[in-house]
Amino acid sequence: MKMSRRAKRMEQHHKRSRSLAELNMISLMDIFTILVFFLLVNSSDVEILPSVKSVKLPESVAEKSPKQTVVIVVNDQDILVQGRKVASVTEVFNSEGELIAALKTELDYQKSRDTSARKAGATGHEITIMGDKEIPYRLLKRIMVTCVRANYDNISLAVIKKTPV
Repeated sequence: MKMSRRAKRMEQHHKRSRSLAELNMISLMDIFTILVFFLLVNSSDVEILPSVKSVKLPESVAEKSPKQTVVIVVNDQDILVQGRKVASVTEVFNSEGELIAALKTELDYQKSRDTSARKAGATGHEITIMGDKEIPYRLLKRIMVTCVRANYDNISLAVIKKTPV
């Protein structure tokens, strides 16, 4: 029996649609490789504060994670900014006034190096103080006054996250 043109067209169409779709595995592997590298690079968004054995941080139930900022480490002997010693605690207690001159000089230097804040046009800067839980309050107050006078308006205190009971 002779087939009409329409029947022939329909038969060809059905033959074409019967073939199984193929996946290009090379393209799929490329996409997954890029995805793995993206996840590896962006998985470390948390700031890692320096681990100083001489500083025992207080505990808190704060939920906010730290940002990338200038870090002041205060223990019972020294005041360090970004790992560099700027003053000793005894020098600070023996000096007059609320301002710690060596700390302000270092903070001004750190502020001049901060290019990301200058690009954003920020007026105030952020700073994190890692103070031992046994340091006197008057020392912490003098450090905070010096930070404010150096135009570091957003001051954070580093703590150890306490697990809620």
